[in-house]
Amino acid sequence: MLFNSYIFILFFLPVTLALYFGLNHFRQEKAAKAALIAMSLWFYAYFHVGYLAVILSSILANYGISRALLKKGSPVWRRAVLWLGIIGNAGAIFYFKYFNFLLENINVILRTSFDLQDILMPLGISFFTFQQISYLVDSYRGETAGYGLLDYMLFVAFFPQLVAGPIVTHEEMMHQFQDSERKRFSQEGLARGLYLFSVGLAKKVLLADTLGRAADWGFGNPDALSAAATFVLSLLYVFQLYYDFSGYCDMACGIACMFRIDLPVNFNSPYQALSIADFWKRWHMSLTRFLRKYIYFPLGGNRKGKLRTWMNVLTVYLVSGIWHGANWTFILWGCIHGIAQVLYRIFGGLWDRLPKLLRGACTFLFVDMAFMLFRADSPGDYGTLLSNILLGKNGGIPAEMTECFHVIEFTYLEDHVGALGAIASRMPSLHMWIVLGIAAGIAFFGRNCHEREFQPTLAKGLGCIALLVWSVMSLSGLSVFLYFNF
Repeated sequence: MLFNSYIFILFFLPVTLALYFGLNHFRQEKAAKAALIAMSLWFYAYFHVGYLAVILSSILANYGISRALLKKGSPVWRRAVLWLGIIGNAGAIFYFKYFNFLLENINVILRTSFDLQDILMPLGISFFTFQQISYLVDSYRGETAGYGLLDYMLFVAFFPQLVAGPIVTHEEMMHQFQDSERKRFSQEGLARGLYLFSVGLAKKVLLADTLGRAADWGFGNPDALSAAATFVLSLLYVFQLYYDFSGYCDMACGIACMFRIDLPVNFNSPYQALSIADFWKRWHMSLTRFLRKYIYFPLGGNRKGKLRTWMNVLTVYLVSGIWHGANWTFILWGCIHGIAQVLYRIFGGLWDRLPKLLRGACTFLFVDMAFMLFRADSPGDYGTLLSNILLGKNGGIPAEMTECFHVIEFTYLEDHVGALGAIASRMPSLHMWIVLGIAAGIAFFGRNCHEREFQPTLAKGLGCIALLVWSVMSLSGLSVFLYFNF
């Protein structure tokens, strides 16, 4: 089930809120928790009923292993149990996401003809699996309190963050699920939640999906693009991804807020970063935290000399690339970011003395070009796109790209404001530049929702209602969030 769907907005969310707070009102706390788990599992199974077996098996297996880790035993035995859990989780991700990718590469390298398997990859498996790996490691360290099965199931399956994060930890969530005060309905929580949800839905529906239609055409036709069109395409995608992920994060936090649950901030204006290190402190913050805590530090962090530190950094970003998907484009993207991080560690002192505007522009250009590799269907397609720019391929912007921006809002304005219609008829790409300008302005100069102190007012309420109605009326089709694929 998608946040940006009629069934979710008009049925699933209000029914789940009423069920959860209604049962808690009558002091049926276990029943309320069980109902929220059941609704979360329905939310997940709505994508495909087969997913249910995967997540339930994962939850029960990891819960059993975590309980075993909390028991007293020899260090060797406990370490063996921990590694069994980590390898089992990694094996599940490998099978669903990378098994066919491995077979494809074996067939190419060894000229074999292994048949690819018909494997249905569960959405969000990387998110809920990493989350459970962190729980196992914390259990091994004695940091979990032996929570009951219902608490653990809710920790993993809580639907606002189930499919695309953030990757939460037990110390962030468990105490909230057990807090009796949070089980009471709150008008303030509902108001703030609706505010966040409305803003996130608008980012997704009005900006990300509009940009995405043109980006999909461009990446599907790399040979048809000029240098200018290719660079514009890179901007279309980099802002599509920004508003798709930012919108999801706002919506997830908003929905959780309605249930009086606070999710950690996962997105903090990454295109305002002044270095690649700063970018990764702002982009997918929970993934960066996981990689630092559970991979970088155990490898030795920066405690074993510069060369070892650089290797650890490269390893972390290689894992990040692999985590995102089974394609060489993701792996190369991770490696490029790892190299950039190492270079910043070496030359960061010089970099930080450059003017802020130059640092910000260069950081964004690097991120933009790297994300073009991230989105390309293959390294070969990325090579084509890059050569279009470097060789200065002649031509304008294809009409197929600009026509994607002929949305009903622009048509209405032009029909009623003659001057706008005249300008648009002489400048076919006007709509595209307006949307890109709005997207860039917010990304470079705007403030995040979590940075604003929320004060319910009549004007803010009317604005939320207007955004929500506008976005719901613009739901012309179901559009999956990009990070659902990871």
